[in-house]
This record gives sequence, C-alpha cells and structure tokens, in this order.
Amino acid sequence: MESKVVNVGLIGLGKMGQNHLRNLIMLKQCEVGFIFDTNAEHALSISENYNVKNSNDLDADLEKVDAVIIVTPSSTHFEYIQKVSKYVKYIFVEKPLTDSVDTTQQVIKLAEEKDLKIQVGFIERYNAAIFAMKKVLENSSKVINIDFSRTNKVSSRITDVDVIIDLMIHDIDLAVNLNGKPRLISAHGFVDNNMIEYVRAMITHENGAFSNIVASRITEKRIRNVCATCEDMYVEGDLFNKNVFVHKQTTTQYLDHVTISSKEETVDVRPQEGLLLELADFIALASGQEVQVPNQHDALAAIEIAFKIRKIILESK
Repeated sequence: MESKVVNVGLIGLGKMGQNHLRNLIMLKQCEVGFIFDTNAEHALSISENYNVKNSNDLDADLEKVDAVIIVTPSSTHFEYIQKVSKYVKYIFVEKPLTDSVDTTQQVIKLAEEKDLKIQVGFIERYNAAIFAMKKVLENSSKVINIDFSRTNKVSSRITDVDVIIDLMIHDIDLAVNLNGKPRLISAHGFVDNNMIEYVRAMITHENGAFSNIVASRITEKRIRNVCATCEDMYVEGDLFNKNVFVHKQTTTQYLDHVTISSKEETVDVRPQEGLLLELADFIALASGQEVQVPNQHDALAAIEIAFKIRKIILESK
C-alpha cells in the first residue's frame, strides 16, 4: 500500500524558507499546497519560480492542507503556531520553537489540549557527522567532555535574537541529546549594542560529563566543530565538511623501548542532505507514522538552558 501524500503549507520565504521549499519539492510523498510570506511581492516571485500556489488568504488555504511548516522570524513563531493549530495537527517550526520559556510552555500546553504533533528544526541532529559521532560515542568507555564550537559572522542576517538563540541553541540541543540533563551552568559573554554576540558556556550534566559550548557572531571564520574527550579515545567532528576522526593511543614495542603513539581512524560518513532527511521525517510524521523527532519538550529544555546562560551573562555586566 502506498503512503499517503501529505499536503503541506509553507509559511516564511526567507533564505531558510526557500531551502525548505526546494527540499519539499523533492519529496515524493509531499505536495506543496501553498506558500506564504508577509512580503507579498517576494512570495509571488517565489511561487512563479517554483510553480506553486501563493496564498493570498492564509486562513482559507490553511483549511486545505494536512500540515504546516513555519520558517519565519523567531519572534513570530508563537503567533503562527496559535493560528495554524486551529486548522492542522502536524506542525514543523524552525528553531527555536518560540523566543521565550513562557511561550514555549504555552505551546506544550496547547499541544496537549489539541493533540498536536510538533517537530522543531534542530537540523544538526540530522547532520551526517553527528550521526557518525553518536555511534562512536556509544561505543566509548566513557564520555568526559564534549566541546562545541559554532562561529559565523552573520549579524546582518539575524537582528531579532542574540547569538545564544541564533547559533548556540543548536549545540545546547546537541549537548542535552548527547549528555543528558544539566546540573550546573556557567557562562561568559561579550555584549555589543545590547546584543550578546559571543558566548562561552559550560554545562555540567547529571551524568557527570561536561559540555563546553562556544558561539560567536563576531569571529571572522565560519566554524562548526564538535570534539569529544573520552576515557579511551578523542573524537573530532567537522559539521561543515562532514568529517569524523577518532584518535586512540597504541603501544608499540621497539626493542627494549616502549613508544606510545597515536592512531587516527577516519570514520565513514555517508553523504546526506540534513534538511531533506529532517523534512522526510516530518512528512512521515504527518502521514501518521511513528517517528522520533525533536519536539516541543526538547525545545523547552534548550530554551530554558539558553535563558539561564543569557541571565548569567547579563547579570555579570
């Protein structure tokens, strides 16, 4: 029996929204019912380029779709979730789910009341390097610390949220996903024009492991690295180039002398489009399949940590 074709509405047509549209069109079990953006002229141009319907009446078009994807500025997510939930059960929202702890908690309550199925766009969980690293770490004797580095000078692109919500929240989610709930949080940061642009935070997890997270929008180099120190290995992950290397010590006997050397292993990372996999999971979810996806509870865990980090930095100034 063939899977159901899911009719999807897409709200938000910025750079990321257009990436979503490009990938949605490639999914066989998905049909784009409409696209919408508050910039009507821009939306019309996109609709003509991709030959999809441009919505001039959002309420009317929401009644005709099975699921909705929200890729709008963070400050508008809560309002759109409330609106969309009147019409559909399946909702995808780019990270963060909302821009505050309070509104995220309200979304959780709304989801319980209306039995909503919400997926949050923590796309790094779908990064091929992260898939490979998780398998490696599951086979390590013990994870002691994971270092996350994410830098990108993109201040002109994002003006409504600080670097914690813009960039760091991806690694906060990964840290919790890999190491579990936090026990202690400490942080330092750089504030420019009342906006936090550089953050270094350390999370001590309940399992005893540490997560050191650096996020910057002022660093003149684009970096996305995840490196783990384990009792029996050191694991390097490059999320841009999708490379994972495992370093282990080997003992080699040379005559009467023992030399300790390091052996580097390259992990086979299968090439894959993270956004395509993420959206494929959403389409599967919207077709009624049991799929494990980042949800509203994961979003709450991440935003709570993000706001604690923000509070620590701002109170230290």
